[in-house]
Amino acid sequence: MQELDLLHTFLEVHRAGSITAAASRLGVSQPAVSERIARLETELVAELLVRTARGVTPTAAGDALAARIAEPVDRLRDVWAAPAPDEPALVRVGAASDVTAARLIPALAPLTVRNVRIAFRLGLANDLLTGLAEGELDVVVSSVRTPMRGIRYRGLVDEEFVLVGAPPIARTVDATGLTADPAAALQHLPLVAYDPELSIVRRYWRSQFGHRPANPVAMTVPDLRGVLAAVIAGVGVSALPRYLAQPAIDAGAVVVLHRPDEAPLNTLHLAIRAVEAPSPAAAHVIDALIDRAREWDVF
Repeated sequence: MQELDLLHTFLEVHRAGSITAAASRLGVSQPAVSERIARLETELVAELLVRTARGVTPTAAGDALAARIAEPVDRLRDVWAAPAPDEPALVRVGAASDVTAARLIPALAPLTVRNVRIAFRLGLANDLLTGLAEGELDVVVSSVRTPMRGIRYRGLVDEEFVLVGAPPIARTVDATGLTADPAAALQHLPLVAYDPELSIVRRYWRSQFGHRPANPVAMTVPDLRGVLAAVIAGVGVSALPRYLAQPAIDAGAVVVLHRPDEAPLNTLHLAIRAVEAPSPAAAHVIDALIDRAREWDVF
């Protein structure tokens, strides 16, 4: 077993009879405990706990495992509590540059004082996922869920996207036409895109208008903060996550051009290799991201 934390977590849940109580004892969130139990059950190919209205009930396999590991795990607690070694454990994390700056660095910064060293690789989702599948990365945070052998995903947070433009551009949009045929009313506006494939604005147009945008592309910037800067400068319009655009909206630097009945959402995914258990340091990174994602508001 590569991940002793999984056994420790399982033993706490088994003894407490509750994921909530075990999470409190361990000082982590309930989703983090559930994720560890799921990883252990996957690795052992056995159901260990059955969720009930009152908590959890161990299966026969769960009782057998608890009896087998209780004594050695208890002895190892002193080892886990010992000072960390001098050499930090490296975790390689892949994500887009804007997500890294706005989301991941604040979430993972506390781990650097727990002897975990984090190396970020920035880039487009499919390139990073390929690196994960090939063992070059330990964890990837991705806005797309590309099917790849040996990778499994879990959702971190749903992000609302808004279509925004600078006020002078917004004044060129016919309000009546926007109500009757939004895509036609917006078609004269140049786009600021994240990539040549127009991945984000294309997704917005298809979800809201049923087809790709026919608008001209004025600028491509592979960083959503740069996309926002271009929109503020009047280069064109773009679809951006609400959390990133909201300060500019509040300041009047950009305005929301289209207000759909149902806000378009995009899920930010956590991707890890399914063929092997994460290292203890990578497991800490995974747990920290799951914990902090609960605080990432959707406006």
